[in-house]
Amino acid sequence: MRDFDFLEPASVAEASRMLADLGEDCRVMAGGTALMLAMRQRMLMPSHIISVARIEALRGIHFDPVNGLRIGALTRHIDLADSPIVKQHYPMLADMAARVANPQVRNQGTVGGNLCYADPSTDPPTCLMSLGASVVLGSTRGERVLSLEAFLVDYYVTAIEPDEVVVEIRVPAPAADFSGRYTRFLRTAAEHRPLIGLSLATRRSGNVCREAVLTVGASTPIPCRVPRAEQFLAGKAITREVAAEAAEIVAADIEPVSDLRGSAEFRRDMVRVVARRTIAGLYGLAEE
Repeated sequence: MRDFDFLEPASVAEASRMLADLGEDCRVMAGGTALMLAMRQRMLMPSHIISVARIEALRGIHFDPVNGLRIGALTRHIDLADSPIVKQHYPMLADMAARVANPQVRNQGTVGGNLCYADPSTDPPTCLMSLGASVVLGSTRGERVLSLEAFLVDYYVTAIEPDEVVVEIRVPAPAADFSGRYTRFLRTAAEHRPLIGLSLATRRSGNVCREAVLTVGASTPIPCRVPRAEQFLAGKAITREVAAEAAEIVAADIEPVSDLRGSAEFRRDMVRVVARRTIAGLYGLAEE
C-alpha cells in the first residue's frame, strides 16, 4: 500500500470541491471495508483518501408516511438491521441488512459505500431495487436523484459523477397491503457473498398477489427486475403451481454470468429454485 494523504471534509460541498480538484487520483472512503481491501491488494493506489465520516448530513434514518424512508449514506448495515423504524415499516429490508456479509462488515460498512462500490455479489442493491429505492447525489452543483436502476450501470460501475457523493437513499412509503421477502443463496455455508439474491415486494389481498416487483441480483452483472414474471403474478391467487410457473419465467428471462463460483447454467437453475421458494414462502406455502 502506497502512502496517501487523508482528507476530512466537513460538508458535501467541501468534499465535492476536493474531488473536482484531485481528479482520478483520489478515492472517497465511508466505512472503508471494500476500499482498504482493494488498496491492500494494490488494485487501487490513490494519492488521496477523502473520508466523509465527519459530514453529519450523511447520517440518520428517518421515516414519514408520505415521503417514506430516508437512509443517510453513512448508515451502517447494522444500523439498518437494528432500526425500530425499518423493522416496523420495511421488515424485509431489516432482515436483509442483518445478513449482509459478516459481523465485521455489518458493523463497519455503510449502505452508501456499498451502493457506490457496485459489487455484483452483494445484498443491499437487489433488496432496495425491489422497494423502488432512489439515490440522492450531492455536489457543489446541488443535488440530483436517480432511481437505483439508473444509478447501477454495470459491474462495479455507477452513474455517479466524479465530483459527487451519495447523500442518502430514499425508499417510498409502503402500501398498507405491502408484503415482501428477500432471499440469499450461498454456494457453501462458509461463504459471505451470495451466489443469488432474489427480492420480491408485493401488494396482496390474502393469497392474491395484486402487484409484484421481483428483482434478481448477484448472479447477474447488476440487479435486474423481471417484468414478465411480475405481470404473470399480478392478479393471481398464489399456489405452488403459480409459484413454479413464475419461477420458470424468472429463470428464462435473466442473463446470468458464468465464473469460477458457478456457471450460467447452474446459476439459472438455482435462480429457478430460489424464485419458487421465495414466492411460495411469502404466501405461506411450505415446500412439499
